[in-house]
Amino acid sequence: NVAPAVARRNVVVIHDAAALRYPQAYSPGYVAYQRRLLPMLVRRARLIITVSEFSRGELVEVLGAAPERVTVIPERVDERMFAAASSPTISERFSLDRPYVLALGTASARKNLSILDIAARTLMDRGIELVVAGSERGYLRGGRGEGLRRLGYVPEADLPSIYAGARALVMPSFYEGFGLPCLEAMACGVPVVASRRGALPETVGDAALLVEPDDAKTFAEALLAAVCEETVRSELIASGRARAALFTWQRTAAATDATIAELLGTGPIAPLRGLS
Repeated sequence: NVAPAVARRNVVVIHDAAALRYPQAYSPGYVAYQRRLLPMLVRRARLIITVSEFSRGELVEVLGAAPERVTVIPERVDERMFAAASSPTISERFSLDRPYVLALGTASARKNLSILDIAARTLMDRGIELVVAGSERGYLRGGRGEGLRRLGYVPEADLPSIYAGARALVMPSFYEGFGLPCLEAMACGVPVVASRRGALPETVGDAALLVEPDDAKTFAEALLAAVCEETVRSELIASGRARAALFTWQRTAAATDATIAELLGTGPIAPLRGLS
């Protein structure tokens, strides 16, 4: 969401319009900054890349982007996620000494974590903890979820283990431009329960259980099914791995190469090392 504001030869990636569509989740200063910067970038950029059809629609509607100048190139899943295994050392570091369901993301009102309070109590009755991994940032507002245990920031190197050790991943957001944690969890063989809002249905396809973001009771029921019903679990794990396998660095690199080459009126750029 950042580029030289006065340049006219930019290709800029704009992930979504969250700060403008959901301003209550951000500080007033940050919202004002985004309201000033994003329309300027959209007007001046030669090409805008975004990560989902949902976000493409948002940029057109909220920022006035010309549809023909917005290209969708989805995010990717790191290959190491497909071979992830839970590490006892990392589990001990984060005091993950019982089965757990994972929510992952920054503390923000748009993440809708408070809807999980009922689910957390229901899971705890089964001896399963609901934990939240992710940092807090000064420009974000709300979204802590008072009944949930926060792990705080998880280093990138520890994420595959944290994912792999989870019984399920839950993402109840009101607004997501993509929802990468869902695909990362799927790659790790972890069932996903997500909100039927924003880009999440587009990202997860039919490989997750989808719930309306204001339905606390159904979130609790869906999580219980994903965690405790073996038939549901096995179907979600198999379909999730297949879904995640569609989102690779190679595809993202090739699509970005082809899109910029078309803009320049040239042939494809030489393959990046390791991605040919």
